[in-house]
Amino acid sequence: MEEQGEQRKELTGSLLAFLRDLPLLIIAAFILAWLLKTFIVQMFWIPSPSMEPTLYTGDRIFVNKFIYRFQDPRPGDIVVFISPFDSSKDFIKRMIATEGETIEIKSGRVFIDDKELIEPYVKQGDLSNYGPVEVPSGHVFLMGDNRPNSYDSRFWGPLPEESVIGKAFMTYWPPKRIGLLR
Repeated sequence: MEEQGEQRKELTGSLLAFLRDLPLLIIAAFILAWLLKTFIVQMFWIPSPSMEPTLYTGDRIFVNKFIYRFQDPRPGDIVVFISPFDSSKDFIKRMIATEGETIEIKSGRVFIDDKELIEPYVKQGDLSNYGPVEVPSGHVFLMGDNRPNSYDSRFWGPLPEESVIGKAFMTYWPPKRIGLLR
């Protein structure tokens, strides 16, 4: 009988210790989540078909927010950035050219410094023309993979690098599309 009383005291003491620590654990969890979202990885939802067939409307992705602190943006990277017209909105496009490169589009074919860009990710091109335009220092040139249905740097020009939030690296939803982005 005395043994059961001791066990109850231990359980009661453990429960009280847990409840006493619970607010601190909850606060620590919120701080950790905030730090992860602010500085390391953030989740985004794809709202439009501008990146098809790479990303589809409704896909959910992870974005690496710290990678560009250690390396320069590279052509081919899929990036999330702050809209050039509405700072409350984020867009996603593929980086086509970086500072100092000259971009020209002839009948839908993209040329960087007079060399044609091979773009296996573009399934539906268009016949538009653009440029030639040299990407200014501290800027990048972005285009959607679904060229006829993408509002991108062809319309609003090169984007300041500081508007880039991070590099998309993985689709996590829907389950059948889970995978790394290339």
